[in-house]
Amino acid sequence: MKINSATLLPVLIFCLVSAWAWAGTPIDPNKYSVPVRVACVGDSITQGVGADDGKSYPSQLQTLLGDKWVVKNFGVSGRTLLRKGDAPYWREQAYKDAIVFKPDVVIIMLGTNDTKPQNWVHHVEFYSDYKDLVESFQDLSSKPRIFLCRPCPVLGQGNYGINETNLMIEIPIINRLASEEGVGIIDMYAALAGKPQLLPDRVHPNTEGAALMAQAAAKALKRE
Repeated sequence: MKINSATLLPVLIFCLVSAWAWAGTPIDPNKYSVPVRVACVGDSITQGVGADDGKSYPSQLQTLLGDKWVVKNFGVSGRTLLRKGDAPYWREQAYKDAIVFKPDVVIIMLGTNDTKPQNWVHHVEFYSDYKDLVESFQDLSSKPRIFLCRPCPVLGQGNYGINETNLMIEIPIINRLASEEGVGIIDMYAALAGKPQLLPDRVHPNTEGAALMAQAAAKALKRE
């Protein structure tokens, strides 16, 4: 199945129109007695695969935000949002560590590996599993601000079984969940759309691509 322009256009329009719809008020680090703790939850793209060492988007976000913030990378390569996926994030020590971190802000970017055929057979559970993940952070005593990310584009036929066709089905689900849970959106898709040179393996952003992701995240947190 191929996505044609008629199918893709409504999704892209929705993304543009609603880019800041659920971002909420700016986060003011001066209102915190200690640095604002930011947990970046995700898969290999969050971990930094494809970018130079020390140049993952969370690392570059730390540089952009400065010393009034502490950004921690809880990304694990190959992980899925789906509990029944081939490598659920739920089972990882990184997830447990993110909970223990008691973040003030949580940025979640999962779903890319869920587009693989072996995981997509469970996609009807994507919304409910994502809702449970969001609520597991909402229940923390730190009461963090939560942002969901529209995943990065997948070029052409994709790679590793990851594909754009299923990604285009996920994005409206993520949008709906963000709206219903009252959490923010960071549009990583828009940050890299139309820039194929930044996705050399068709899935993972390079260092420059990670920089654009960090900028998108910083703008969402600060509402610039």
